[in-house]
Amino acid sequence: MRMADERDDYMSTVTIGPRTRIDGPIHLADPDPAWPSVYEGEADHVRDALGERVLLLEHAGSTSVPGLPAKPIIDMVLAVADSSDEDAYVPPLEAAGYILRIREPDWYQHRLFRGTDPSVNLHTFTAGSHEIRRMLAFRDWLRTHDEERELYLATKRELAARHWVYGQDYADAKGEVVEAIIARALAATTEPDAR
Repeated sequence: MRMADERDDYMSTVTIGPRTRIDGPIHLADPDPAWPSVYEGEADHVRDALGERVLLLEHAGSTSVPGLPAKPIIDMVLAVADSSDEDAYVPPLEAAGYILRIREPDWYQHRLFRGTDPSVNLHTFTAGSHEIRRMLAFRDWLRTHDEERELYLATKRELAARHWVYGQDYADAKGEVVEAIIARALAATTEPDAR
């Protein structure tokens, strides 16, 4: 219980505004072939807002993996020159309708924006962040390894059926399986040292 309390305290510290309670199970939607198109529309919206400040923009998360049920939220990964320099990119994103909800200076200078129509999580990092590599390795591995996708789906389904106070609690509960999959993906894609 103490770790959960510490995580709640942390999330309360980094969340801007009140945290959204779920107080129930997580809804996993059937795979939607429109999700990539929704991402493309939102990517255009972000690029229109930021122009050349967009150094990388990718569809991530479960909606980016064909055939995988998911919460119907489009996860996007954005790299900017320096995510700690909020003046450089937050105002134009907010003007475009995205809401800054999470500021995590101690975790890769992560910033999370939410979009509501459609529902979007825009994860923002400094270009070259190790976390970007991890997120994209996870996505790519699930796209190409059926057994890993099935393991992840079984984990999601089992956990989604439980009662959760916050969505982050559900995300944290998947952590051990997610980290194991990422480790396998990175190990397979890391080139051996030249000797």
